Amino acid sequence: MNLFQLNLYPGLVHSILLQLRDPHVQKDRLRFKFNLERLGFLLAAELAKTLPVHQVEVHTVLGSTQIEVPTQSPVLVTVLRAGLAFYQGFANAFDEADSGFIGAYRVEGDNAEHLEIRMNYAALPDLTGRDLILIDPMLATGGSLLKVWQLIASQASPRSVHVVAAIAAPEGVDALRQHLPQNSYLWLGALDQCLNEQAYIVPGLGDAGDLCFGPKL
Repeated sequence: MNLFQLNLYPGLVHSILLQLRDPHVQKDRLRFKFNLERLGFLLAAELAKTLPVHQVEVHTVLGSTQIEVPTQSPVLVTVLRAGLAFYQGFANAFDEADSGFIGAYRVEGDNAEHLEIRMNYAALPDLTGRDLILIDPMLATGGSLLKVWQLIASQASPRSVHVVAAIAAPEGVDALRQHLPQNSYLWLGALDQCLNEQAYIVPGLGDAGDLCFGPKL
């Protein structure tokens, strides 16, 4: 699996990650969602460089020129609900992309070994031969994304698989490397230290879904 980590390079990502992690800035729910959206757009711009393109000729009022454009729009699939703000950055970048949505959530146990992932909703377009972008802001154990991938793989064979996360733990990265196909790519805003006993990313930023939309029952 090819791994790209945006915070290894200079640019806007560092100030965005600072605001996403800062507990004081996190109190502004609108800014938190906007920062996830901005980070999604930055990662989408990097990912787009790897997709197939072809040349088209455009005629202006003064002449003509050749421009490279994507051969085919990718398919965006996000995990509800935390993925919505992060997904919007990709939807802004790939404005003609088809989209799919998966309802998946963790059922907490005493520790990470007893963590259960449940899925109760899926709305997916045709993915056969398409470039698939799986969008989830927090890659912790990788359990949710692997369940999503199992569902997709049972229905279609994408041309390539791109998993994107704002922040990831090494444990989740290792899990994806073991179970995703060879034509897979992992795009991260940052790779953090580890998971704690409750399977939350350290230092992470907290619960992205709660920070975007408020506490859940």
